[in-house]
Order: sequence, then C-alpha cells, then structure tokens
Amino acid sequence: MLREFARRGVITAGLEASHLLRCAGAMASERGLGAIFTLHHVRPFVPASTDVNAHLEITPEFLDAAIRQLKAEGYRFVSLEEVPALLHSPEPGRPFAAFTLDDGYRNNRDHALPVFERHGVPFTVFVCRGFSERSHTIWWETAAAILCREQAVDLGGSEPIVRDVRTSADMRAAFRSIAGAICAEGEDAMIGKLDRAAAAIGIDPGAIVEDLVMSGEELAAFARHPLVTLGAHTVSHRSLGFLDPATVTDEVRRSADYVEEITGRRPQTFAYPYGDGRSVTKESIRAVEDAGCRLAVTTSPGTLDRHSAEHLFRLPRISLNGFYQKRRYVSALASGIPFRLKG
Repeated sequence: MLREFARRGVITAGLEASHLLRCAGAMASERGLGAIFTLHHVRPFVPASTDVNAHLEITPEFLDAAIRQLKAEGYRFVSLEEVPALLHSPEPGRPFAAFTLDDGYRNNRDHALPVFERHGVPFTVFVCRGFSERSHTIWWETAAAILCREQAVDLGGSEPIVRDVRTSADMRAAFRSIAGAICAEGEDAMIGKLDRAAAAIGIDPGAIVEDLVMSGEELAAFARHPLVTLGAHTVSHRSLGFLDPATVTDEVRRSADYVEEITGRRPQTFAYPYGDGRSVTKESIRAVEDAGCRLAVTTSPGTLDRHSAEHLFRLPRISLNGFYQKRRYVSALASGIPFRLKG
C-alpha cells in the first residue's frame, strides 16, 4: 500500500511541476506538433472494493473537462487517420489532438460519444475481434471480479489455487502476480486457468465480456456515426512478441478483416495489445503494414514532432489515467514536459 501511494505521489508531483513549468513558458518545444490520447472505459464513477483497473477508467465529466482544456489552449481535434498528413505538412502554432479508445467497450458509445458529440471531436475505437465475437475473455476484468469477492488466484501450479485476500494491498499484490503470470509466454493457458478459477467461485468470464464490449452488430451501427472510426486491435489481445510470426500475421490480418467486414472499409489504423515491448516488435510492425494499415499506435508516452513521420508504425500516445483526473494535468501531459523530465 505504501509503495503504491509513494508511486502515485511521485507521478502527481511530476504532473504538478510540469504544469507550473508550462505556465511559466518553459520547455515550450516539448509540446511538438500535437498528441494522441488514449482511453479505455468512460463511465460514471461507481465505488468498488478494488481499484486494480481504476487507471483504465475516467468519468464523462473529466473527458469533457479535458476537451475544454485543450480547446482553451488552441488545439484542433482531428481523426487519427489525419495524423500522417499533419506530420508531413504541419501548421505552425496549431497543435492537434487525436482521441483513441481501446477494446470497444459499450460505455464508449453510451458515455463517451455524447461528450465527443457535444464538442464535435472525432475519435477512433480499436476493436478486438475476439472480444466482440465473444470467443475470448478479458483477463484483467476477470481478475478484478475475483478480487472484488476478496479472493485471489495463484496461477503458479498446474491448476489454479483460489485463496482469500483481505486488504487493498493484498489485492494489488495479487493482481500483479496474476498479470505477471499472464503477460508472458503461454498467455492462453494462463488465461484459461484464470477463467476456470473464476467459474469455480461463480463468476462467468464470458458474461463479463458480454456485458462490457459491443458486439459486431453494435460496432457496425456505431461506426456509421460521422465522428467514429474503427481501428484494428488483434483478435485475442495477446502479447504479439511471444507468438510465432504466422500467428502474429493471423492476429493482425483477421482483426483488420473483421473491421472491414462490419464497416465495409479497410481499417487504416492499428493499436498493439498492451502497446509496449510485449507486442511492438519488428515482426508485428511488418504484419501491420502488410495488413494494409497506414499507422499504428503504442502506449509509449509522448507528444508528436516532425520526426514522428518517420515512425508511423510506433506512434506514442498519452494516457488519460483514472488516478489523475484533473484539468491541469491534461495541460501538463499535452505539454510533453513530464516525458522529458522522466527522460
């Protein structure tokens, strides 16, 4: 618990310092040409017994505040598909912002869309075929559901072991253990063990996906909205770096095929699962290019500059994190200063 509070304290201090530096006009060049923002859940806050996924969730009110702040600072809002052209032919003094949302959650339609509509802001939703078709489960949501029962799962043995947890610190430690076991080679097997453990205590991982993620029919209707664009996000959301080249190609291609099937248009954009070294590899970049996409985004934090045009298949994004929902933090992040301070 103390370690977690200390970590958040350091991040908060960095954001506050970056905000003050921005207000003082320091490090202005770090803003670059613009920024791509990433979100997951957008929904009203509901207290839960564990906050292990709270970083993936912001409120509609904060999204509205973030857009208003960026507007006040002169940002223009663009579709992600416009970014390559803007990097090649920037307009000096007119930074741009593109919004993206990962995984295709239903609350993106129910709670984020009205905010984007209010401001006329286009956005891209990255779709996991396996979530939408209900063939794959979402392990981090399953883990959170287990922890909300004050229970945890040990995935270290041949079969999962369910045990009690009592404190928030226990829950976070248990979640880190689950994540460490899953985000490695053999991800499928570990997720299967987690799902079996959930079912043993009355939790249906498939029902969680059904409740949270839009179906193909819903996504097709959603994509007809003039502000909405769909991008590809693999089939299974597995770490591509642990898969053989043929499977990587299949994950990327079938994901792009799915978006084309439900929209009638080949997706131009792709988001790597987890967005870091677990999935961003030479093989996955090649597969994305071969699938017909024009750019791909990571979760590496940063703003965009002229050099970003040379790296269109590993563009950085700035996460709007549920633990830091303050308007001035949006300014701090968009300034690019926190990323330079962090090195």
